[in-house]
Amino acid sequence: MRMHFRPPILFIGVAAILYFGCAALAQTPAVSAAKQLDGVPFISARLSQRLFPVPSEPLSFGPRPRGCFCDEDCFAALQEKQRIQSRQRFQSMPPWPPLYPHAENEIRVIDLDGLKKILQRDPKDTRPLLINFWATWCDPCREEFPDLVKLDSDYRSKGLNFVAVSLDDITDIKTAVPKFLNEMKATMPVVLLNVSDPEPAIKAVDDKWDGQLPATFLYDKDGKVIYRHFGKIKPDELRAALDKVVVSKQ
Repeated sequence: MRMHFRPPILFIGVAAILYFGCAALAQTPAVSAAKQLDGVPFISARLSQRLFPVPSEPLSFGPRPRGCFCDEDCFAALQEKQRIQSRQRFQSMPPWPPLYPHAENEIRVIDLDGLKKILQRDPKDTRPLLINFWATWCDPCREEFPDLVKLDSDYRSKGLNFVAVSLDDITDIKTAVPKFLNEMKATMPVVLLNVSDPEPAIKAVDDKWDGQLPATFLYDKDGKVIYRHFGKIKPDELRAALDKVVVSKQ
């Protein structure tokens, strides 16, 4: 008889274990799964324990500073404070150095009247005047420019007034012209001649000049042309002419 009752007893015991075990498992996986997926039950529990401040009103979605847990007025105040601080830091920074020594405001744009004013000379200015007409797109101009920079460095202290007149396009005043002058380490005054018709400007400079570039003219204290050269200069010849006017000035 005992042999007949063992299977039912064993069956009842196994069924009881499965029943209570399943009941326990049915309560825990929901929380653990939620915690693993998005943590909503865990965060809700932490909020209910007041472990960190909870807003009295729901907050709208949007970027907020790290650690900010406040309403819209608070957030706007923080943004304004950050803008003021950023502006103050920017204003306290030292100014950026110019990209080129010859910045835009150092290269003056002149018209025909401005060119004539340079050529007329101030009666009180007895310095010899050297004018070179050039352009960045002119290869001979670029080739001779280092010699002109050297001449300017050697004779400026002796009273030479050297003006370089660029015939580049007006749009190059911010790009090609200052870039080239920076590469040449040029420090002489530079003007850019902006005229619609070059012929009147050519005639105002010299009747013998046909507009060829480069062109170099040296004037004495009375405004008389004592040296002119079309094409690349010969440094020795120009130095000899400069020595004469510098000596006569002294």
